[in-house]
Amino acid sequence: MKGNLVITIGRQSGSGGKEIGQKLAEKLGVKCYDKELLALAAKNSGLCEELFETYDEKPTSSFLYSLVMDTYSVGYTNSAYMDMPINHKIFLAQFDSIKKLADEESCVIVGRCADYALAEYPNMMSVFISATDSDRITRLKEKYNMDDSKAKDLMVKTDKKRASYYNYYSSKKWGDLRSYDFCVSSTAVGIDGAVDAILNFARLKQKWNQKDK
Repeated sequence: MKGNLVITIGRQSGSGGKEIGQKLAEKLGVKCYDKELLALAAKNSGLCEELFETYDEKPTSSFLYSLVMDTYSVGYTNSAYMDMPINHKIFLAQFDSIKKLADEESCVIVGRCADYALAEYPNMMSVFISATDSDRITRLKEKYNMDDSKAKDLMVKTDKKRASYYNYYSSKKWGDLRSYDFCVSSTAVGIDGAVDAILNFARLKQKWNQKDK
């Protein structure tokens, strides 16, 4: 990893998490990976990019979880990997791409269990962005040009999908403050305020990590 700072962002639907990630990356002078990670994982794995879009942050059935992680530990060439359901292959490809990114550069990664993939990386900082339901619905209405009812439905379904995906693949609980280094409400401090708060916390964490070196 060579001291690379990687900030991972979990977010409630409509909380402004992606915008915060992009502004954060801009201030740090690094790249922000969201959907871009899908193309990167497809390129690294040789799998079709459309498959990554289809299974992106989607929950999966609970069986074969141990097979997924066992296969990750032994590589992609054994028969277990060849017989693995495509959604598990997609997860493993993203898992590897996230680790590869962290080894190569400082960056911001939005979603996709990046904090779990990089759990052993000392310079990874995990963040969760929340907001009030009213703020989230308003933001979704404006973004997708929909009414209150459709915006609320999208918000609930997206959160449920992200939580199922995160809870299944990681050993933690989506949205639980104990699962992250830092949690911030974009309602309380605004988008730019959240960016500044995350940057300040990142500096403090790096200082704390270096104190015993």
